[in-house]
Amino acid sequence: MTYSESPRPFVRSGSQRMLSGVCGGIADYFGIDANLVRVAAVLGAFLSFGTVALIYLAAWMIMPSE
Repeated sequence: MTYSESPRPFVRSGSQRMLSGVCGGIADYFGIDANLVRVAAVLGAFLSFGTVALIYLAAWMIMPSE
């Protein structure tokens, strides 16, 4: 079985950007609202004692811009 579609790129959003576009890019990739991803990121940052915030910073540096 072969697939004709190439995988979508995982990039930061240029249009749904508040700080760097990481949450907007994740929302675009999965087809959900960017505000839900932002709320989940903030809650995750508090509940994980900053681990999610470090992951966000790493994604900001690694993900290419749209």
